[in-house]
Amino acid sequence: TTKAFLPKMLELNHGHIVTVASSLGLFSTAGVEDYCASKFGAIGFHESLSHEIKASEKDGINMTLVCPYLVNTGMFKGCRIRKEIEPFLPPLSPEFCVKQAMRAILTDQPMVCTPRIIYMVNFMKSILPFEAIVCMYRFLGADKCMYPFLAQRKEAMNNNEAKNGI
Repeated sequence: TTKAFLPKMLELNHGHIVTVASSLGLFSTAGVEDYCASKFGAIGFHESLSHEIKASEKDGINMTLVCPYLVNTGMFKGCRIRKEIEPFLPPLSPEFCVKQAMRAILTDQPMVCTPRIIYMVNFMKSILPFEAIVCMYRFLGADKCMYPFLAQRKEAMNNNEAKNGI
């Protein structure tokens, strides 16, 4: 999509590019390495393109990076952080995420993390040693948050294989 629209945006020096990634593109967790890698890639693409546009001195093209926490779409149904922490970090409604993204786009905000605590986690990851981050993940239950999701997925796959005689 960017390849199709960027040349005309550059010619007109006008437009807005939005990259929808995930908080799992800013920091990762166990069990979903492929998903995290794709989101890290989206963020890397976004950052590199942002630098390219700034270097070309096109000040009429804005960019917004959207990094929501777990969105309640069912995609990662079963994902669980520590039960004492869950009330403070519940899954987000898709409507809330869209409202936050639209507000960021309309105000030319370069990045929006939802909820705002994601900014803090990202900042802490950049200044603390890896082992400190591991301790924080363990405290939050984020180190194994995908395990219930993966177990449900594996059970569903096994049930489907049994039904189909595979």
